[in-house]
Amino acid sequence: MPQISAFRGVRYDLGHVGSLSDVIAPPYDVIDPALQDELYKKHPANVVRLILNRDEPGDDEHSNRYTRAAQFLRNWRREGVLFEEGQPAVYVYHQEFQERGQTFTRRGFMARVRLERLGEGNIHPHEETHSGAKQDRFKLWKACRANLSQIFGLYPDPENAAQTLLENATAGQTPLAATDHLGVVHRVWPVADVGVINAVAALMAGKPAYIADGHHRYETALNLRDDLAAELAARGEELPADHPANFVLMMCVSMSDEGMLVLPTHRLFRGLPTMTAEQLAAKLGDAFTTEPAGEGPHRALSLWEEIEAEGEQGTFGFYTAEDNRWTLARLTAAGRKRMAEVAADHCPEWQGLGVSILHRLVVDTLLESPNLPAPKYVRALDEVPAGLTEGDSAGRDLTGQQGSGGRFELAALVMPATVEHIRAISNAGERMPAKSTYFYPKLLSGLVINPTE
Repeated sequence: MPQISAFRGVRYDLGHVGSLSDVIAPPYDVIDPALQDELYKKHPANVVRLILNRDEPGDDEHSNRYTRAAQFLRNWRREGVLFEEGQPAVYVYHQEFQERGQTFTRRGFMARVRLERLGEGNIHPHEETHSGAKQDRFKLWKACRANLSQIFGLYPDPENAAQTLLENATAGQTPLAATDHLGVVHRVWPVADVGVINAVAALMAGKPAYIADGHHRYETALNLRDDLAAELAARGEELPADHPANFVLMMCVSMSDEGMLVLPTHRLFRGLPTMTAEQLAAKLGDAFTTEPAGEGPHRALSLWEEIEAEGEQGTFGFYTAEDNRWTLARLTAAGRKRMAEVAADHCPEWQGLGVSILHRLVVDTLLESPNLPAPKYVRALDEVPAGLTEGDSAGRDLTGQQGSGGRFELAALVMPATVEHIRAISNAGERMPAKSTYFYPKLLSGLVINPTE
């Protein structure tokens, strides 16, 4: 892990806003228009007005959603709705949530982390990014001069030593608490003890960090730093090493944390020609063994339980809309050989990843459809039968893409990548296909803001 440091975070004053639950929000990229409207109505100071301000009639380059967000931030700080921490702190952050009938708690801490160029230091990405999202966040963060949301970073710590230090430092203290729209309980404790912070920083020194979520925001922070450095250079000045723009707000979670779950993101494909289960099996050929696995969209629920129990990256559940049937497909030795050939530009760990096999071998090669529109990505399993029943018009998906109408010709149930996949592929200097992982629950925006000036 590169250098971590405490900072004077900007937080909501509960004396002004009342319940913290009323002013927090999930990350901007999972907020659809309905949720945006709900958050707007929930409280006049809800953080959605900063992270995802609405477009308004008459917007131009001088008055727009970015300038409005910056104005809200300035006003709230001036009015005392938000206040700056009196002492530099790091922030212990717990998330208590339910998954498959079990209760989990994911533990981590938020701190400033010194920026490093990806591929040149000890911070590693694992997914590709898109220019549009980076341009959007750049305009917002530059206008607000603050990190409004955290990067989610993983680090190796088999004994969870760093987190244990912080847990001991907060034992018996009352946390700040909020419950989000999904029922996840979020708890935060500021830690300002210099001795504890220095001990944590020493434990973290030299450890690699793997970006789990927030790739666009991390690259935006790099771009903002470079932009400020260029402005100063034009005046014959240098960016000081300790300037806040040299850092980014990161939630640091140990890879060994018991609440560290990686969940699947299934696919509903647009644009494929119609095909039956029999035709699909013929196209898969000797690369897979196939067997009938039931009928109807709702068979996805029980079929996924079987696939998940098997736990193999090369096992898939495919639904063909033409005949309303499911097929269970398992990668063969011949399929692994073919995958190695068509993905020779990638490392063996990338080649063995379920989403890589699905997109590179199945869709691009065996189905001969390399230029399909982006699939609809779904995390909640019950969204698979809903999407297959309602068709490609059921709202926005995880990327914010609106359905275009018509049915999905093919669905794929696919295993998620593991934390070890992230480590191995990142260490090889590669990135996974889009939506290889889904880290649940999402980190809240509005718990703490990191000023960058």
